[in-house]
Amino acid sequence: MSATRYVLSIDQGTTSTRAILFDAKMRIAAVAQEELSQHFPRTGWVEHDLDEIWSAVVSTSRQAMAKAGARADDIESIGITNQRETTAIWDRATGKPIHRAIVWQDRRTGDLCAKLKQAGVEDEITSKTGLLLDPYFSGTKIAWLLTHVEGAKSAAQDGRLAFGTIDSFLLWRLTGGKVHATDATNASRTLLMDLSTSAWDTALLEMLDIPAPLLPEIRDCAADFGTTLPELFGKPIRIAGIAGDQQAATVGQACFTPGMMKATYGTGCFALLNTGDARVRSTNRMLSTLAYQLKGKRTYAIEGSIFVAGAAVQWLRDGLGIIDTAAQSSDLAVQADDTQDVVLVPAFVGLGAPYWDADCRGALYGLSRNTGPNEIARAALESVAFQTRDLAEAMLNDWGSGDEATVLRVDGGMVASDWTMQRIADILDADVDRPHTLETTALGAAWLAGQQVGFYPSMDVFAAQWSRERRFKPSMPDQERERRYSLWKAAVARTLSQTGSPLAASDIV
Repeated sequence: MSATRYVLSIDQGTTSTRAILFDAKMRIAAVAQEELSQHFPRTGWVEHDLDEIWSAVVSTSRQAMAKAGARADDIESIGITNQRETTAIWDRATGKPIHRAIVWQDRRTGDLCAKLKQAGVEDEITSKTGLLLDPYFSGTKIAWLLTHVEGAKSAAQDGRLAFGTIDSFLLWRLTGGKVHATDATNASRTLLMDLSTSAWDTALLEMLDIPAPLLPEIRDCAADFGTTLPELFGKPIRIAGIAGDQQAATVGQACFTPGMMKATYGTGCFALLNTGDARVRSTNRMLSTLAYQLKGKRTYAIEGSIFVAGAAVQWLRDGLGIIDTAAQSSDLAVQADDTQDVVLVPAFVGLGAPYWDADCRGALYGLSRNTGPNEIARAALESVAFQTRDLAEAMLNDWGSGDEATVLRVDGGMVASDWTMQRIADILDADVDRPHTLETTALGAAWLAGQQVGFYPSMDVFAAQWSRERRFKPSMPDQERERRYSLWKAAVARTLSQTGSPLAASDIV
């Protein structure tokens, strides 16, 4: 046994799987990562290979341990964080998936959602779950699998199948099928859990025709989730923490006080505002969700989802070919012509909160003969700032603090861009704090697992240890801020209207 002790954080994301070892001071000791294949069998369908995910989890965990010179005896516990809503169903006897996982981005259940809306049940669903009736969430994905995979419905009714989000699937495999459980944050994203009780709701199950024996047990984010099979890492290791990726980032950013807000900028952007023990019902089409659940106590949040954030930079690189690396987008934006008002509405897969329009598509406004890569790159990055303001205003209005200044804690790949963070601060008219530890999602899962076994400090001590690497303060004049945001709002309105006509000057001044 080594003198150094660790917590292993498994971060299974949409595009990659990572394993990170954190030491006793919650510093990163080793990282291993493997990319994840994306499968697109039809337009609007997105799938993942569950066996590929499982292999990568084992492989990256072993790699990280090897890099740190750590053995199983040196690992205090394991925390798991995962892409939420992605849906898996497998055979309890064999552990074999009945189908590829249906990814959170998948839109195949749009028709089912439309039928349910026409049946007038969305208000009941939202009242119980805090969610909107959208293909984004797991419930309709489960219903699709049970309907389209031969024999699945009867097998589920007989208790021969198991459903889980990715955390639950990994937990099943890690424990050799001994534990079929999930945590309350992942369960809250299924359309099936009552947000007021953290329990599966019978009426919702009947509404979607989902058999109860299919579902995992719901536990706290920090809990006893069993131990790993000894053959995986040499000896059994305790699994003691699970949280969906955005909730794990909220924990990792130490947003434990009501009113604190974090935003994670990856492929999309997900912002959460802690509302404490008060479940806030949004009037702005935000989501009510759990921030975390500890010792049976639920802490709630308002959440807003942007479908395209870093994906806009990927479009600059892979779609337009005007950059080779993400960092170059900021270099181009700095050189953009300030006299041009080019606005990108990046609705490549529809618009998320607060618009929730899955059918509209992206548009680029304000082009002139002088428009070039610089202006388009600036528009792509600036669209992230505009969308962040959309979310922040809606969430703060729901929270009842629309006129109060806030501080936004940020993480994710895009926060490396100083230009983008400064523009977010300018458009939001609020301070933006970038932490020293950018791996906040993995850190949140690690703290949950480490705190559960007594290896990491209490919530108060953890919060006091959070440190800021840089604060971006707004510097844009108020008039210019509001002028630019009005351009965005007009561009969104025109995009949602689907008129196909160009944006007139009279629309944006």
